[in-house]
Amino acid sequence: MAIAFKIKEMMGRASWIRRMFDAGNTLKEQYGQDRVCDFSLGNPNMDPPPEFVETVVRIIRDEIPAKHSYMPNAGYPEVRKKVAEYVSSEQKVPLTGNHVVLTCGAGGGMNVVLKTLLNHGDRMLVSKPFFMEYAFYVDNHGGTLEPVEGKNNFDLDIDEIAAHITPTTTAVIINSPNNPSGMIYPESTIAALGEMLTKKSSEMGRSIYLVSDEPYRKIVYDGYVVPSVCGHYRNSIVVNSYSKDLSIPGERIGWVAVHPDADDAEDIINGMILCNRILGFVNAPALMQRVIYHLQGKSVDAEVYRRKRDLLCSGLEKRGYQFIKPKGTFYLLPKAPGGDDLKFVEALQEELILTVPGRGFGAPGYFRIAFCVNDGVIERSMEGFARTIRAFI
Repeated sequence: MAIAFKIKEMMGRASWIRRMFDAGNTLKEQYGQDRVCDFSLGNPNMDPPPEFVETVVRIIRDEIPAKHSYMPNAGYPEVRKKVAEYVSSEQKVPLTGNHVVLTCGAGGGMNVVLKTLLNHGDRMLVSKPFFMEYAFYVDNHGGTLEPVEGKNNFDLDIDEIAAHITPTTTAVIINSPNNPSGMIYPESTIAALGEMLTKKSSEMGRSIYLVSDEPYRKIVYDGYVVPSVCGHYRNSIVVNSYSKDLSIPGERIGWVAVHPDADDAEDIINGMILCNRILGFVNAPALMQRVIYHLQGKSVDAEVYRRKRDLLCSGLEKRGYQFIKPKGTFYLLPKAPGGDDLKFVEALQEELILTVPGRGFGAPGYFRIAFCVNDGVIERSMEGFARTIRAFI
């Protein structure tokens, strides 16, 4: 066989998101771009803020010595310091640049964290529904991802997580605002999670880390605020990127921050700096590092996505769909009429509507709609959504 058995097997269970995205491209070739309503991929459709473009142009034109050269694997010290200052205000803990490692997006950051923490056979816990790439990331580094049932409202079930912790549990991964549900875990939930992990770490005789993946932190609605994990648990590691809040997913720029009081914090930081290099990322993109130095706290206007959410939710509610309105992200996770998410998604495809079955996120019986699309796509899809649900009820 030309490729590794393991990769061959992984290809067979590759991301449902990408499968539907590829199916969408086929449909677009067959029926035309304007006839297909593609809600498959969470690819921001907003332009970056004007400040981003202005900053990029200025930095390209400035004569900066060694502008495109290698730098320390953790990133430019002045950028790490700038990021730490801003993250300190978000996380309510005093971070310095030495607690931050700049990465190739949140995906790169997650892999750097997992490579640093995992021994072969270690287990990571995650609450359903969850971003399925986590399973591949954990497997990359010899671990096993164990999904845990969440509550019916998509909140964390702290007792259920506690019941799954064993001496081989290295960390719990959370993603808030959550892809695919749009759930923001309440502060009371994060506080309870921190208390439970403190107790379980003592019982197991090892540090259990909390890895918080937060690329949608600024895409929130209706006055909701994403709580600080560091404010409730000292063994916290936060991963983030600028892909969604600056609408630059293709630029691959993000960071990892470690709570300054975390157990073995210095070793973790140094381990991540090494892993940034040996995993082949080497360093985060030089140009983007220089850009984000000037853009801390900047974001696209989340109200644009809020209006899209409301347009979609209003239309689907009128047609009989059941869902919990998302508090953040640009995803909606309705129940699949009839209960079979794959069958329903395939029926929508007949209407030239591309969505993703919930089983791809550990949530069978639901399907995900990425509403980061033009309003016209949402409006054009409604007749197809209406015809499809009538066939299942």
